[in-house]
Amino acid sequence: MPGAVLVGMDGFHLAHATLTALGRVDRKGAPDTFDALGYVALLRRIRGLDGLDHPEVVWAPHFDRGIEDAIAGAVAVAADVPLVVTEGNYLLVDEPPWRDVVGLLDACWYVDLDEDVRRTRLQARHERYGRTREEARARTWGSDERNAALVSASRSRATAVIDGK
Repeated sequence: MPGAVLVGMDGFHLAHATLTALGRVDRKGAPDTFDALGYVALLRRIRGLDGLDHPEVVWAPHFDRGIEDAIAGAVAVAADVPLVVTEGNYLLVDEPPWRDVVGLLDACWYVDLDEDVRRTRLQARHERYGRTREEARARTWGSDERNAALVSASRSRATAVIDGK
């Protein structure tokens, strides 16, 4: 849709240095490696539900895979934008603070993907961003697999289920 803006959940990854300090960098992408409260607050702000006067533009972060970190204030969401699209693994998770997300969206779709296809794509992405084949496989079958189980358990909260072939 012309004029639509993408506000990805990945912009709320905790900084790589912070994850390193917390001992979570090897699990980057797990629910506790995000500023979930900040993400929920931004969605409230975009919807005008935060009780504040709203500027003409709300600024959102963007995750840059090239540097493996989020960049604050990188996405402009104008007050008159016709559609804001958000995406991320945990939008439907029924645990705080993630459970608040679905109520801030007009619709939330779950993309259903074959498990083997998901794993193959994840491993290829890990390799594309510098991991060895062995490291990529370990990550795919380790923390990524645990995250996928949490995500798939939230499927029933979706407005629609899309076949992701």
